[in-house]
Amino acid sequence: MGTPHDIIGDFFRITFVENPGVAFGISVGRYLPIITVLSFFAIGLVSYYLYIERDKRLELRLGLALILGGAIGNMIDRVLMFIIPGKYTGVVDFIDIGINQHRWYIFNVADASVTIGITLVLLYSLFLEENKQ
Repeated sequence: MGTPHDIIGDFFRITFVENPGVAFGISVGRYLPIITVLSFFAIGLVSYYLYIERDKRLELRLGLALILGGAIGNMIDRVLMFIIPGKYTGVVDFIDIGINQHRWYIFNVADASVTIGITLVLLYSLFLEENKQ
């Protein structure tokens, strides 16, 4: 783990880490190639869904676009792990939020985009979707 650099006191820091696993540092070990292929598949599905729903409300389109952008951003790091092994050992995470020793998992902009995107899609599905039964 890198050295933390305080940005807003102890609450918001920049700390360089490389996450070789998936979300929240969950290790996938030898299954990383399978996870990578499934991620490519998921990117294709979200792209297709975004195309299908291109005339829907902004909330849905924005949510899907954030999910897609975040997935592609993390995928770039993951592919670099295979192309240049040794130099890249994981997805680069750097946003470190918490108070003293009580800290959230270190994450990146792509992770935040996916999280915000999923939240928007869920809110759209629950409250804004047309033709609810």
